[in-house]
Amino acid sequence: MSRLLLSGLVLSLAAGAAERQREGTEWSVTYAFDANQTKLPRVLLIGDSICNGYNSFVKEGLAGVAYTSFWATSKCVTDRSYLRELSFILEEYDYAVIHFNNGLHSLDTDRVAWEAALRAVVKTLQEKGKGAKLVWASSTPLKDPALTAKAKELNAIAARVMQESGIPTDDLFGLMDPQDRALWSDTYHYHEAGVRLQAKQVAESIRPLLPAAP
Repeated sequence: MSRLLLSGLVLSLAAGAAERQREGTEWSVTYAFDANQTKLPRVLLIGDSICNGYNSFVKEGLAGVAYTSFWATSKCVTDRSYLRELSFILEEYDYAVIHFNNGLHSLDTDRVAWEAALRAVVKTLQEKGKGAKLVWASSTPLKDPALTAKAKELNAIAARVMQESGIPTDDLFGLMDPQDRALWSDTYHYHEAGVRLQAKQVAESIRPLLPAAP
């Protein structure tokens, strides 16, 4: 099968797959720090409330070497507006590195639909990211073992997609899973010490991909 036909099939599957039913409240938050500055390269963080938690510490960790933007949303990649919102964010700036994740709001999403939509996201990032280097972040474990098992399923699918696409993975699941569950503030989220652990690893995964300083 030609690459063109395969791309068309992926987009067709993503468009036709059953969308995850929207939650009672869906949300989307985006910030661009140092919005008018151009001296340093810019990094884009994409994720959910976990990203919303660590973004400020990543900003601190990359201070002096990169500006940070982030887009955190509850929307699953299968949502009808996900790619439209992503395209808007990508048009706002030229990003040197894009660190992205989607999973904790997708735990009960049909796996075939999720994979097709994730492939469409990767294609969008490659086509509209203006040459940005991409890093996938695995979804973090949860305090509930049954939910953690679902996160592992999605991570396994994403690992295959990223390997096929030549995209490295920042293994946040591997970082957090051995940790004492006292670091969790609730089923999904973390106390500051846990958030700082994640932010440190996110920043470290981004730094080597940034262009050399002039």
